[in-house]
Amino acid sequence: MTIEGLTPPRELATADALALLREGALEVEGRVVAASNATLYCAMTADGVSAACVYKPVAGERPLWDFPDGTLAGREVAAYEVSAAAGWEVVPPTVLRDGPLGPGMVQLWIDTDDDVDLIALLRGSRDERLRRIAAFDAVVNNADRKGGHLLPTRSGALYGVDHGVCFHAEDKLRTVLWQWAGQRIPEETRAVLERLQDQVRGQLGTRLAELVTRREVRATQLRLRRLLAAGLFPEPSGDWPPVPWPPI
Repeated sequence: MTIEGLTPPRELATADALALLREGALEVEGRVVAASNATLYCAMTADGVSAACVYKPVAGERPLWDFPDGTLAGREVAAYEVSAAAGWEVVPPTVLRDGPLGPGMVQLWIDTDDDVDLIALLRGSRDERLRRIAAFDAVVNNADRKGGHLLPTRSGALYGVDHGVCFHAEDKLRTVLWQWAGQRIPEETRAVLERLQDQVRGQLGTRLAELVTRREVRATQLRLRRLLAAGLFPEPSGDWPPVPWPPI
C-alpha cells in the first residue's frame, strides 16, 4: 500500500537493502501511531536510490518490567541476524544505526498484500511459511507473536516483524502459532536448527553477544539443544500466558 506524499516501499535485494539501511540518509516522514514504542516511517536515500524504512529509536522505547531498558532495538537486530543465518528470511533486513533521534533499529519497510485475510491464514492453517516462523520464534523465544506482526506480500513471502521482546533468558514464548505444538520437527527444519546450533557457538554467537546479553546467548544455545533433543515443536509451559493480548 502506498500513501500519497510518502516515500513508497521498494523491493530490494538483501545486500542492497542492508547497504541502504546502513548508509542512507534518514528523513522522518510519519509515525505509526498504533505502536506502543516510537515507530517512525522514514525515507532512506543514498546514491539517488530511495526506499521506505521503519526507524525505532532507543530513546522512544517504553520501559518494560521484564526486559532491560534500552535493549529492544538490539533485540530486533539480533532476530534479523538469526533469521539471516538460518536462511529463513523471516525478518526483513534490519540494522542498528544512528538516526535523527539517536541510535535505533532501522528496518526495510515491507509493502503488504492487503487482500490477504490474516484471520483466515491463521485459523487452522498448516502453511509452511507459518511453520517456519513458529520454529524461528521457538529459537529466539518470542514473547509477542501477534497476528498483526505477520506481513504477507504480493510476491508470496511472509515476514515477521516487531521482535523487541525476544531472547529473554527465561522461557517466555507467547504466540498465535501453536498449531504445531508437540508435533515432530520436519527434517529440513531440524537441519537448519543443527546449523544454527553450530553458528551460535561461533560467529553468530559473537554477533548476538553485541546485541543481547551473554546469558541470553547461552539461553539461545540451550533452547536449540532442547529443540533438537526433543525433536518436537514446543508446547505451552503453563507458567506464562501462551497467547499475546490482543492476539492480532
